[in-house]
Amino acid sequence: MPALSGVRIAFVVANEGVESVELTTPWDAARAADASTFVVAPDEGSVLLMNHLDKAGTVEADLVTRDVGPSDFDAVVLPGGVVNADQLRTDAAAVGLVRSMVEAGKPLAVICHGPWTLVEADVLRGRTLTSWPSLRTDIRNAGGTWVDREVVRCSSGPNTIVSSRSPRDLPAFCTSFLDLFAEHRHRWPSDDARIDEAGMESFPTSDPASFTPR
Repeated sequence: MPALSGVRIAFVVANEGVESVELTTPWDAARAADASTFVVAPDEGSVLLMNHLDKAGTVEADLVTRDVGPSDFDAVVLPGGVVNADQLRTDAAAVGLVRSMVEAGKPLAVICHGPWTLVEADVLRGRTLTSWPSLRTDIRNAGGTWVDREVVRCSSGPNTIVSSRSPRDLPAFCTSFLDLFAEHRHRWPSDDARIDEAGMESFPTSDPASFTPR
Protein backbone atom coordinates (compact mmCIF):
# COMPACT_ATOMS: atom_id res chain seq x y z
CA MET A 1 0.00 0.00 0.00
CA PRO A 2 1.38 3.46 -0.88
CA ALA A 3 2.15 5.85 1.97
CA LEU A 4 0.06 9.03 1.99
CA SER A 5 1.23 10.60 5.25
CA GLY A 6 0.45 14.31 5.20
CA VAL A 7 -1.79 14.09 2.13
CA ARG A 8 -5.12 15.88 2.66
CA ILE A 9 -8.08 14.38 0.83
CA ALA A 10 -11.48 16.06 0.51
CA PHE A 11 -14.42 13.68 0.31
CA VAL A 12 -16.95 16.06 -1.23
CA VAL A 13 -20.57 15.00 -0.70
CA ALA A 14 -24.07 16.38 -0.31
CA ASN A 15 -25.77 16.26 3.09
CA GLU A 16 -27.99 13.34 2.14
CA GLY A 17 -28.13 10.37 -0.15
CA VAL A 18 -24.47 9.33 -0.17
CA GLU A 19 -24.00 5.65 -1.05
CA SER A 20 -22.49 4.47 2.24
CA VAL A 21 -19.96 1.95 0.93
CA GLU A 22 -18.72 4.44 -1.68
CA LEU A 23 -17.75 6.84 1.09
CA THR A 24 -16.64 4.51 3.86
CA THR A 25 -14.57 2.08 1.78
CA PRO A 26 -12.39 4.72 0.06
CA TRP A 27 -12.21 6.62 3.36
CA ASP A 28 -10.91 3.57 5.20
CA ALA A 29 -8.42 2.86 2.42
CA ALA A 30 -7.09 6.42 2.54
CA ARG A 31 -6.85 6.40 6.33
CA ALA A 32 -5.05 3.05 6.25
CA ALA A 33 -2.49 4.72 3.97
CA ASP A 34 -2.08 7.46 6.65
CA ALA A 35 -3.82 10.23 4.70
CA SER A 36 -5.75 13.01 6.43
CA THR A 37 -9.38 12.85 5.31
CA PHE A 38 -12.21 15.39 5.50
CA VAL A 39 -15.93 15.15 4.81
CA VAL A 40 -16.78 18.36 2.95
CA ALA A 41 -20.48 19.12 2.45
CA PRO A 42 -22.68 22.12 1.57
CA ASP A 43 -24.05 22.43 5.10
CA GLU A 44 -22.81 21.84 8.63
CA GLY A 45 -24.10 18.86 10.57
CA SER A 46 -25.07 15.37 9.49
CA VAL A 47 -24.52 13.62 6.19
CA LEU A 48 -27.13 10.92 5.56
CA LEU A 49 -25.74 7.67 4.16
CA MET A 50 -27.74 5.21 2.10
CA ASN A 51 -27.50 1.53 1.26
CA HIS A 52 -29.26 1.76 -2.10
CA LEU A 53 -32.76 2.86 -1.00
CA ASP A 54 -32.33 2.23 2.73
CA LYS A 55 -30.93 4.65 5.28
CA ALA A 56 -27.53 3.55 6.58
CA GLY A 57 -26.69 6.00 9.36
CA THR A 58 -24.99 9.37 9.34
CA VAL A 59 -21.57 10.94 9.60
CA GLU A 60 -20.72 14.53 10.45
CA ALA A 61 -19.42 17.04 7.96
CA ASP A 62 -16.00 18.39 8.92
CA LEU A 63 -16.08 21.40 6.63
CA VAL A 64 -18.52 23.21 4.37
CA THR A 65 -17.91 23.79 0.70
CA ARG A 66 -18.19 27.59 0.87
CA ASP A 67 -15.37 27.83 3.43
CA VAL A 68 -12.63 25.91 1.62
CA GLY A 69 -10.60 26.13 -1.57
CA PRO A 70 -8.22 24.04 -3.66
CA SER A 71 -5.16 25.06 -1.65
CA ASP A 72 -6.68 23.36 1.42
CA PHE A 73 -6.47 19.88 -0.11
CA ASP A 74 -4.14 17.73 -2.16
CA ALA A 75 -6.76 15.50 -3.76
CA VAL A 76 -10.51 14.94 -3.93
CA VAL A 77 -12.85 11.93 -3.92
CA LEU A 78 -16.43 12.15 -5.18
CA PRO A 79 -18.56 9.22 -3.90
CA GLY A 80 -21.80 8.27 -5.59
CA GLY A 81 -25.43 7.84 -4.65
CA VAL A 82 -28.19 9.20 -6.90
CA VAL A 83 -29.55 11.76 -4.44
CA ASN A 84 -26.08 12.77 -3.27
CA ALA A 85 -24.76 13.45 -6.76
CA ASP A 86 -27.94 15.17 -7.92
CA GLN A 87 -27.90 17.53 -4.94
CA LEU A 88 -24.17 18.18 -4.96
CA ARG A 89 -24.21 19.43 -8.54
CA THR A 90 -26.68 22.15 -7.50
CA ASP A 91 -24.30 23.54 -4.84
CA ALA A 92 -22.32 26.29 -6.57
CA ALA A 93 -19.57 26.19 -3.95
CA ALA A 94 -19.05 22.44 -4.38
CA VAL A 95 -18.99 22.72 -8.16
CA GLY A 96 -16.55 25.62 -7.92
CA LEU A 97 -14.30 23.72 -5.52
CA VAL A 98 -14.15 20.69 -7.80
CA ARG A 99 -13.54 22.84 -10.89
CA SER A 100 -10.75 24.75 -9.13
CA MET A 101 -9.05 21.56 -7.99
CA VAL A 102 -9.14 20.13 -11.51
CA GLU A 103 -7.71 23.37 -12.93
CA ALA A 104 -5.00 23.34 -10.24
CA GLY A 105 -3.91 19.88 -11.39
CA LYS A 106 -5.02 18.10 -8.22
CA PRO A 107 -5.84 14.39 -8.76
CA LEU A 108 -9.46 13.31 -8.44
CA ALA A 109 -11.28 10.02 -7.94
CA VAL A 110 -14.96 9.58 -8.76
CA ILE A 111 -17.35 6.64 -8.70
CA CYS A 112 -20.87 5.71 -9.76
CA HIS A 113 -23.12 8.83 -10.02
CA GLY A 114 -20.30 11.11 -8.81
CA PRO A 115 -19.43 12.39 -12.32
CA TRP A 116 -22.60 14.51 -12.34
CA THR A 117 -20.62 17.16 -10.44
CA LEU A 118 -17.86 16.98 -13.07
CA VAL A 119 -20.47 17.45 -15.80
CA GLU A 120 -21.78 20.52 -13.99
CA ALA A 121 -18.25 21.85 -13.54
CA ASP A 122 -17.62 21.51 -17.30
CA VAL A 123 -14.30 19.71 -16.87
CA LEU A 124 -14.92 16.61 -19.00
CA ARG A 125 -14.18 17.89 -22.50
CA GLY A 126 -11.71 15.52 -24.11
CA ARG A 127 -11.66 13.24 -21.06
CA THR A 128 -12.41 9.52 -20.87
CA LEU A 129 -14.11 8.01 -17.84
CA THR A 130 -16.62 5.48 -16.63
CA SER A 131 -19.59 5.76 -14.29
CA TRP A 132 -22.94 4.22 -13.50
CA PRO A 133 -24.31 3.47 -17.00
CA SER A 134 -27.19 5.96 -16.77
CA LEU A 135 -24.69 8.85 -16.82
CA ARG A 136 -23.10 7.95 -20.15
CA THR A 137 -25.24 10.36 -22.20
CA ASP A 138 -24.59 13.20 -19.74
CA ILE A 139 -20.85 12.57 -19.94
CA ARG A 140 -20.91 12.46 -23.73
CA ASN A 141 -22.99 15.65 -23.90
CA ALA A 142 -20.37 17.30 -21.65
CA GLY A 143 -17.67 16.50 -24.20
CA GLY A 144 -16.31 13.36 -22.58
CA THR A 145 -15.93 9.77 -23.74
CA TRP A 146 -17.77 7.12 -21.71
CA VAL A 147 -16.45 3.55 -21.47
CA ASP A 148 -17.69 0.48 -19.60
CA ARG A 149 -14.68 -0.56 -17.51
CA GLU A 150 -13.94 -1.46 -13.91
CA VAL A 151 -11.61 1.50 -13.51
CA VAL A 152 -10.39 4.20 -15.89
CA ARG A 153 -7.41 6.50 -15.39
CA CYS A 154 -7.43 9.60 -17.62
CA SER A 155 -4.63 12.18 -17.77
CA SER A 156 -5.68 14.01 -20.93
CA GLY A 157 -6.66 17.22 -19.10
CA PRO A 158 -5.08 19.49 -16.49
CA ASN A 159 -5.33 16.77 -13.85
CA THR A 160 -5.65 12.98 -13.65
CA ILE A 161 -9.06 11.44 -12.95
CA VAL A 162 -9.67 7.89 -11.75
CA SER A 163 -13.23 6.67 -12.24
CA SER A 164 -15.22 3.50 -11.57
CA ARG A 165 -18.76 2.30 -12.20
CA SER A 166 -20.26 1.00 -8.97
CA PRO A 167 -19.60 -0.53 -5.53
CA ARG A 168 -18.52 -3.83 -7.10
CA ASP A 169 -15.51 -1.97 -8.54
CA LEU A 170 -14.35 -0.57 -5.18
CA PRO A 171 -11.25 -2.80 -4.75
CA ALA A 172 -9.81 -1.68 -8.10
CA PHE A 173 -11.00 1.89 -7.54
CA CYS A 174 -9.24 2.19 -4.18
CA THR A 175 -6.01 0.66 -5.46
CA SER A 176 -5.97 2.99 -8.46
CA PHE A 177 -6.68 6.26 -6.65
CA LEU A 178 -4.24 5.49 -3.82
CA ASP A 179 -1.50 4.86 -6.38
CA LEU A 180 -2.41 8.07 -8.21
CA PHE A 181 -2.42 10.20 -5.07
CA ALA A 182 0.92 8.73 -3.98
CA GLU A 183 2.46 9.61 -7.36
CA HIS A 184 1.49 13.26 -6.85
CA ARG A 185 2.98 13.65 -3.38
CA HIS A 186 6.18 15.30 -4.66
CA ARG A 187 4.10 18.03 -6.32
CA TRP A 188 2.62 19.28 -3.07
CA PRO A 189 4.87 21.82 -1.28
CA SER A 190 4.93 21.50 2.47
CA ASP A 191 4.13 25.20 2.87
CA ASP A 192 0.88 25.14 0.88
CA ALA A 193 -1.96 27.16 2.40
CA ARG A 194 -3.85 24.79 4.69
CA ILE A 195 -7.04 24.54 6.63
CA ASP A 196 -6.65 26.15 10.03
CA GLU A 197 -6.25 23.88 13.03
CA ALA A 198 -9.79 24.50 14.25
CA GLY A 199 -11.13 22.97 11.05
CA MET A 200 -9.12 19.78 11.58
CA GLU A 201 -10.27 18.87 15.09
CA SER A 202 -12.98 16.37 14.16
CA PHE A 203 -10.64 14.04 12.24
CA PRO A 204 -7.06 14.53 13.47
CA THR A 205 -4.37 12.27 12.05
CA SER A 206 -4.33 10.22 15.27
CA ASP A 207 -7.88 8.96 14.71
CA PRO A 208 -8.49 5.28 13.89
CA ALA A 209 -8.40 4.31 10.21
CA SER A 210 -12.17 3.99 9.90
CA PHE A 211 -15.43 5.46 11.07
CA THR A 212 -18.75 3.84 11.88
CA PRO A 213 -21.93 5.54 10.65
CA ARG A 214 -24.27 6.46 13.47
